[in-house]
Amino acid sequence: MQIQGKVVLITGASQGIGAACADVFTKRGARLSLLARSADKLAQVGGSDALRTVGDVTDANVRERVVAATIERFGRIDILINNAGAGVLLPTVDAPIETLRGMFELNLFSMLGMTQLAVPHMRRQGAGTIVNIGSMAGKVTLPWLTMYSASKYAVGAMTDGLRMELRRDGIHAMTVCPGYVRTAFFDNALAGSAPQNMGGDKMFSIDAETCAEAVARGVERGARTVVTPRIGWLFISMARMFPALVDKKLREIYDNNRQA
Repeated sequence: MQIQGKVVLITGASQGIGAACADVFTKRGARLSLLARSADKLAQVGGSDALRTVGDVTDANVRERVVAATIERFGRIDILINNAGAGVLLPTVDAPIETLRGMFELNLFSMLGMTQLAVPHMRRQGAGTIVNIGSMAGKVTLPWLTMYSASKYAVGAMTDGLRMELRRDGIHAMTVCPGYVRTAFFDNALAGSAPQNMGGDKMFSIDAETCAEAVARGVERGARTVVTPRIGWLFISMARMFPALVDKKLREIYDNNRQA
């Protein structure tokens, strides 16, 4: 896909990966529709021509409003980037159920809601791309992010299914699985605190701009799954081929953090 001239709707666009995607796609000539909760931060993203909608993506009325505004301004949606998300950094048995429900509402069901609203327009166009920002934790469960991992596994499964369901409509779906992205993710966690000694995180660490470039390249080449940094594929393969070994290493990291 050529990004030049395409209409791109990005959720969670005020900071981190979302803001970086806005910058990268603008440089490629895209027209932007941006959604985020912070009006002040959103005003600094996307340039003067971007359409901005302030609101919480977990609110169905906000989702309807941003899609309607995008169609009114641009007449189409070519690329939907479902980026908004957050983590819960608590042991599974200690995490309040309502907090976990809120995380799944944001990480999974808001993505589904945005997709269900965007797809009818893409079908009428006969083309479109849905980009769901998952995580490497959606390929290999991280015990300090167990329920977050579960939500991102669900994102990957949903995206794979969408790709098969929508192919005949000319709509492509892609999952993006970043490693540790240097953003405010841990600061913005819904509950819990970040592990102090993650072990090997530098190997899988990237900045938001690197992640956004990987997203754009994935859209351009019609990728099914983007893992960034690419060395993450080795980690995922190791977990598939030597699950007991990877479990042991991750368990050790988790136990060391509990004792720290």
